[in-house]
Amino acid sequence: MIDTSSIPAVGITLWTLLAFSVATWGLILVKAVQNFRIGSRNKQYAKQFWAAPNLQAAADIKAEDAPLIRLSHTGFNALRYAGQAAGEQDLEHSWDPHELLERNLRQQITKEKRTLEAGLAVLATVGSTAPFVGLFGTVWGIMHAMTDISKLGNASIDVVAGPIGEALIATGIGIAVAIPAVLGYNFFVRRVKAVVADLDEFAHDFVNLAQRATYRIERQVKPSDVRSAHALRDRVQPAIVGGKAVSQPRTAEQN
Repeated sequence: MIDTSSIPAVGITLWTLLAFSVATWGLILVKAVQNFRIGSRNKQYAKQFWAAPNLQAAADIKAEDAPLIRLSHTGFNALRYAGQAAGEQDLEHSWDPHELLERNLRQQITKEKRTLEAGLAVLATVGSTAPFVGLFGTVWGIMHAMTDISKLGNASIDVVAGPIGEALIATGIGIAVAIPAVLGYNFFVRRVKAVVADLDEFAHDFVNLAQRATYRIERQVKPSDVRSAHALRDRVQPAIVGGKAVSQPRTAEQN
């Protein structure tokens, strides 16, 4: 017969469940902060993007890093690449601009989904195994209690209640550890689906905007360029000399 008294299985089980609990709450805290930042930054960037006058202005938007921003930059880079690759005949540049844009956006969405899902496997593992780990500790503890009872030769309630009650604690702790992990996993999976749906919708709209712009990013006219053009026009005045129009600088009195 196995000597269960020499193996501290219940203690090992409780320490294992404690490690599971620390990992679970740590991941829940990290994922909660991550999802809050992603939601806030995506919303802020979407507002700036749709307020831009054209695609070039949207490409020049400076914002904090977020999935929607990375997806947008991927689309802009694909458009620039398609413009530079025009006229090339090799396989690397054989993509149609529409296909190239959709392919890059789809790949970026897949990358963002993998990033958002990071750590969720740990929550799923804890949620599914913690009750069984606790049950294992309970079974081992009961075996230990039964061994002690057989040695004492007394099976009264006073002898049985204490050891078996201590062993059942492991099952309760296992369930207590599993519940937050399962709830956290379900919540964050739902958040991942919501963010991915927003990315899919944005990618669809981005493709439509690029198609309307013939897959080209036009140069944005900056206010400084307009002021420079007006200043140059004001400095140069046309004059009529000998029946011909010539340009002469404006004098200080004219300014």
